[in-house]
Amino acid sequence: MKLTVLVDNNTLIDQYYFGEPGLSFFIEDEDKKILFDMGYSDLFMKNACEMGISLSDISYVVLSHGHLDHSWGLSHLMESLETRAHKDNKITFIAHPLALCTKTHEGESIGFKYSEEELKRYFNVNLSKSPIWISEKLVYLGQIERTNDFENKSSIGITMVENVQEDDFLLDDSALVYKSNNGLVIITGCSHSGICNIIEYAKKLCSEERILDIIGGFHLLCPSQSQLINTQQYLKEINPVAVHACHCTDLPSKIALSKVVDLQEVGVGLTLEFL
Repeated sequence: MKLTVLVDNNTLIDQYYFGEPGLSFFIEDEDKKILFDMGYSDLFMKNACEMGISLSDISYVVLSHGHLDHSWGLSHLMESLETRAHKDNKITFIAHPLALCTKTHEGESIGFKYSEEELKRYFNVNLSKSPIWISEKLVYLGQIERTNDFENKSSIGITMVENVQEDDFLLDDSALVYKSNNGLVIITGCSHSGICNIIEYAKKLCSEERILDIIGGFHLLCPSQSQLINTQQYLKEINPVAVHACHCTDLPSKIALSKVVDLQEVGVGLTLEFL
């Protein structure tokens, strides 16, 4: 499996690409090409072009959750798919059903722009709370079990679920997991479910205790002392081979994590490969 960072808040020092406060990964596994999140704009397409990566033959689009910095780039992908819109070989779109719900924060829209009906013009839509195996080794987790008492304690804005307004605890937040020969590779968007909850659920679903790498946003932005200390302790105990925390992970949190794990640099242009 090969993962390339198309969008992140940061860019690598020796790579001349652009960044934005969003996230998008291009993943290749066997004959499948997967776009995981699409950032905030068309930047993922521009960076892919500069990297020599073609998005014209992707097999899957996987949405980690319905927030704007992960989903608004979809409009640009849909424009590029106009010629494929009515063909039989549509791309499969995977997300949690609640990812498509309206989301607002302080009166501003921060959520997904399209209905399921609009998506079906371009994609084979698979909205699922249950895990979906994309390949023999790569799985979309669906709805994450939330088992600890220190993560996901605060809502972010308001969501509309079946015409009922409620605080948004991002139940739609999910992740991908790759079962490598040397342990699990956890691929996250923002980890609103809690990075520790995500890892525990991945271990349970895949019947594997070894963690090879964790890459993506950890949603550690001015976290509470309790959350940061417990996250530190948890990661120290599971002892991942490497950690690539990016996007919504602030500098103090990265410094704290670096004291207990091998924290690696992340930025647009980074490529990781796993067997």
